[in-house]
Amino acid sequence: MSYIAFDKDKLVNIGFSKEREILRCSRTGAFATTTLCGLNTRKYHGLFIVPQDNFNGERHLLVSGLNENIVVNDMDFHLGIHQYKGNVINPLGNKYLQHFSADSVPVYDYRVGKFNFQKSLLFQNDADRLIIKYTFLDDVEEVSLQVEPLLAFRNIHQLTHANDGVNTNYEIVDNGVGFCMYDRYTPVYFQFSDNVLYQHQPDWYYNLEYEEELKRGYDGHEDLWRPGTLTVKVNGKELYLAIGTEPIDPAEIADLYKAEEKKHTPRFNFASCLQNAAEQFIVKRNGRTDIIAGYPWFGRWGRDTFIALPGLTLPLGKFDLFEEITDTMLADLKEGLFPNIGTGTAAAYNSVDAPLWFLRSLQIYCDYINKPKKVWAKYGEAVKSILCAYRDGTMNNIRMLENGLIYAGNNGLALTWMDAIVNGHPVTPRTGCQVEINALWYNGIKFALDLARESKDKEFLIEWEPIASTFPAVFKDTFWSKEMGYLADYVDGDYRNFQVRPNMLIAASLPFAPISEKIRQLVLKRVTEELLVDKGIRTLSPKDPEYKGHYRGGQAERDAAYHQGTVWPWLLFPFTDCIMKVHPESAPDVLHKILYRFDSCMSSYGLSTVAEITDGDPPYKPNGCISQAWSVAALLYMKWKIEQIKK
Repeated sequence: MSYIAFDKDKLVNIGFSKEREILRCSRTGAFATTTLCGLNTRKYHGLFIVPQDNFNGERHLLVSGLNENIVVNDMDFHLGIHQYKGNVINPLGNKYLQHFSADSVPVYDYRVGKFNFQKSLLFQNDADRLIIKYTFLDDVEEVSLQVEPLLAFRNIHQLTHANDGVNTNYEIVDNGVGFCMYDRYTPVYFQFSDNVLYQHQPDWYYNLEYEEELKRGYDGHEDLWRPGTLTVKVNGKELYLAIGTEPIDPAEIADLYKAEEKKHTPRFNFASCLQNAAEQFIVKRNGRTDIIAGYPWFGRWGRDTFIALPGLTLPLGKFDLFEEITDTMLADLKEGLFPNIGTGTAAAYNSVDAPLWFLRSLQIYCDYINKPKKVWAKYGEAVKSILCAYRDGTMNNIRMLENGLIYAGNNGLALTWMDAIVNGHPVTPRTGCQVEINALWYNGIKFALDLARESKDKEFLIEWEPIASTFPAVFKDTFWSKEMGYLADYVDGDYRNFQVRPNMLIAASLPFAPISEKIRQLVLKRVTEELLVDKGIRTLSPKDPEYKGHYRGGQAERDAAYHQGTVWPWLLFPFTDCIMKVHPESAPDVLHKILYRFDSCMSSYGLSTVAEITDGDPPYKPNGCISQAWSVAALLYMKWKIEQIKK
């Protein structure tokens, strides 16, 4: 019995199926995603989505899907499923589905009449290529497969509409055909393992409807280009279709599929699903190794990278990968800051915390390998450049005050992880001295001092020890309130914001926290009582009048709730560190219970992965990206810490 599996009654239930989404990726950044029954409900759903080097490496949806028609003894069975404008669904190809399982690869079982066959798909790890395998289980007199590609050739955030600018030419290759709708794109090739007949009949499919985009307040209607039909007569038990940006020898497709299948991590339990999900965020392309922040719409984010980095690599023993990703990020370090999004000329350096999370991730790495001299030798100059930039002042009014605190931001800027902006105004305006930023700053200095001390870097010690020595007293005077019993969220001049948020949890979780053990205990108690729920940590206490318990509506409404009560699983990362410091004996049992509440997530929303967020109110419905790097990383980190204690 597969860990993630659904039978016919669930697969034919469109309401059930479209609430569960499938994701499959290559390590080159190509991916496919759709709903369980194959109905595309988002503009981000597609069969073949590939980074385009001629478009700044942005992901573009080349192939939206396939219209598959299997002909058995002259009877047609249309396997596709589409929704058109007005909530019209046609055809209903999911009615032929009998079973779905997701082990090493997703496998669909079909029955058309009395004829049974299977369909499975996987990505080649090191190439932009998807391979679909059809396995025919019954002998019949005559079977053929007809495939119509539905092409979009557009950025994942946009939509395609019928136009006269399409290049309608095609290229015949061995057992297949290639298309390139517009200049500067990579072509896409469709090749079968057996001989194929291609009939060119270019046309448009109009007004396909994406229900989730309409719910989110966006345009949800698209036209897709159908170039023609590929027909293959089935002569054996297996048939393969390769979809890639370069042609391949058809004789190699079957062997390539079988070789790739052996490399894939099976999804046979909760832990293996987490590992598999972690692997899908790693992209190696053009000499870079990056972490994708979340599927299907996020790319690489600096902040997300460093928060997720320890959990995605160290629990899996991937130390070299940790350094590969770190080295890639360091190439973009500028004036002490990492890009929040983008690279090169398209980079946006608007994250105050990304460099400080770099220091924290390096600290976790150093603790694990226990080689401080090696870490300082390789990364010491980068650490120094960040600390000096913050001390001396850098972009976005990020600077150290005379008392040693870090001040960040101006009106209209949202530089911390609570970065939602509606109509040009931050939803959580935290300009000033933010509690987690200053705690991360102090922790980073203390960590660097430890490394410098091991390496006898006396000059660094002389320069930075005075700042560290006076910092805890200043921090306490600035953020602590004995009357309130917890830390302020941020301070700007005489104003102190005491909304109950999880940022004080980050401050209390750090190895070098600038607070007493008593304050750490009180912070954890407050967070546990008002913010901790089944699937993570709320961003605002329900007792606050600004609290929003549901994440829904158009972009402005959703952004207004994003950090105003919405639950984030990634915050279980600092929660894990904090509770282990405060309650070391009971922490493993508490964390174990929290961790395995996510077991049910593996068969809902994003299958075999963990969502970006959930609602703040019960039943804590998952939302946002179906698969989020720092969510998965937090659970792997939690599991890792539990196992370390039990050893």
